[in-house]
Amino acid sequence: MNSPKQLSLAVTLDDQATFDNFYAPRGTPQHLASLVLQDEGQQFAFLAGAQGSGLSHLLQAACQRTALGRNAGAVYLPLSELGDYSPQDILEGLEAATLVCLDDLQLVAHKPDWQEPLFNFFNLCREAGTKLVVAAHGVPDELDVLLPDLLSRLKSGVILQMLHYRDDDQRRLLQHRASMRGLYLSNEVAVFLLNRLPRDSQGLMNALERLDGASLQEQRRLTLPFVKDILGL
Repeated sequence: MNSPKQLSLAVTLDDQATFDNFYAPRGTPQHLASLVLQDEGQQFAFLAGAQGSGLSHLLQAACQRTALGRNAGAVYLPLSELGDYSPQDILEGLEAATLVCLDDLQLVAHKPDWQEPLFNFFNLCREAGTKLVVAAHGVPDELDVLLPDLLSRLKSGVILQMLHYRDDDQRRLLQHRASMRGLYLSNEVAVFLLNRLPRDSQGLMNALERLDGASLQEQRRLTLPFVKDILGL
């Protein structure tokens, strides 16, 4: 259900990135962001945070919800994967979408050739009523934006800064995602994984996917010896 534009840029959505399996404890910035992204009245939102704070998951979840729900035509653009394209190639005509999510804006926000195209795109989305969500590893004032009018546009909507998950939240996140796969992950195993693996969400989810496949194939529970053997830890 990707748009033709998205398909032409070889971008696909991770079908595991949904609001249902996003761990966002009530009262956290992650929880507030999930509410904002599901608010149809919010036309522009800027999400800031470090790698592993859930930015890409949230943006893709917003597109999954739109693509599979009553509003078709959501577009997710991970700028980290589109370095071979010009801003014109990427942004042209996207204001016709119902929702556009630009991920990793920090990679291009400081580049001279991106200033006017981004500024013009913001204006086109505003005129068309297109919902726009932007994510970056820093708030707008930290992105070294060269064009004052573009910086003003980036600061014109709600800005939410994602915080790193605390240790207990990371453990619960891991257990929550394991539970969504039908797996039981004990506190002992979850803490072991957090202590031995890089603490970014994507790396942890990749490890969990490997364990899920191995558990299904060998019909084994996720005991500590089994996890050590499968992941070589």
